[in-house]
Amino acid sequence: MFTSRINIIRAYLNKQKLDAVLISSVFNITYLTGFSNFSKEEREAYLLIGKDFQYIITDARYSEAVKSEVPHLILFERGYKQSTEDLLKKHKKEIKNLGIEEDDLTVAEHKLLKKHFKTIKHLDIKTHRAIKTLEEIDKIKKAAKLGDKAFEYILEKIKPGVSEKEIAFELESFVKKYGADLSFPSIVAFGKNSAVPHHQTGNTKLTGKGEFVLLDFGVKYKNYCSDMTRTVFLGKPSEKQQKIYQAVLAAQQKAIDFINKKLKAGKEIKAGEADKAARDYIVSKGYPGIPHSLGHGIGLEVHEHPFLSSKSKEVLKEGMVFSIEPGIYIPDFGPPRPSLARLREARFAGEAGGVRIEDLFVLEKDKLSNITHSPKQIISI
Repeated sequence: MFTSRINIIRAYLNKQKLDAVLISSVFNITYLTGFSNFSKEEREAYLLIGKDFQYIITDARYSEAVKSEVPHLILFERGYKQSTEDLLKKHKKEIKNLGIEEDDLTVAEHKLLKKHFKTIKHLDIKTHRAIKTLEEIDKIKKAAKLGDKAFEYILEKIKPGVSEKEIAFELESFVKKYGADLSFPSIVAFGKNSAVPHHQTGNTKLTGKGEFVLLDFGVKYKNYCSDMTRTVFLGKPSEKQQKIYQAVLAAQQKAIDFINKKLKAGKEIKAGEADKAARDYIVSKGYPGIPHSLGHGIGLEVHEHPFLSSKSKEVLKEGMVFSIEPGIYIPDFGPPRPSLARLREARFAGEAGGVRIEDLFVLEKDKLSNITHSPKQIISI
């Protein structure tokens, strides 16, 4: 499997008229090797793939593991005897045009490469990960299944007096108990904090007075991620809160219906148009527009291709796995100001909070299948 992926990259090089590519992204290295122990914070490895060579470059800390787990690549062990630059010099005559991941390199690394190669071109290797294999989809499904179990568990922990951080801790503990990890730091937002799409989980506690409880979290299983969001209520939600919730749920369904309709008709499914279907519905109900994209691909990373945003030019294809996550966020606007926009917003005053509903889907040959199975009816605790 990994050899075939290397060959796909090599064919891509030929198409782009490049002689080699230096791959620096940890996630792309994992995708092409199956080895996932390199740090995401430090530069511990590269891949150098050319027409007639394919190296994994790392140091002695990883040499034995790489020899065992990455037999399809030649190990170049850098250290005090030889450096990455020495390998680049060795192949300098063969590499007239070099591909790089410019969004993953430091300025210093780019300067070093410019010393040796006249032509350097950016390659977006990440796009090759957009269409998942059945094995990848199965791993994402298993991650999502554990996420569903975690949601069921955490509902029992939501009660007056508990803090956002305590709920986040309970989520992490539950996931780790099953031998998995969180795919990103959980977002737990109570009350008005739920009006901030990416609220930083803090010490806010629940009072039990009809509060929004937004939970955005994911599980990582065998390197593959899940992602889901549910919004529940501690205490009986008000009529306005219920309307906001139902509008978000309906907006998500609008996007699902749009994709399924295009799929059934055998027409091209544009990610930007799926975003528009949900966004337009929310605005038509008098709510502020979604302040983020409708969704994103998921796999080795929580956010990867395809991206379902208003500006996206991507086309959704069979085998892609992505989220659909519309949201409505109502901050405390205070007294109305003399403008139509502020007057419209003012009718939500006193209802500070937000609702987001996020599920993962896999686009199959004849349907859009839901990977997330946690309940989506209004839950009042």
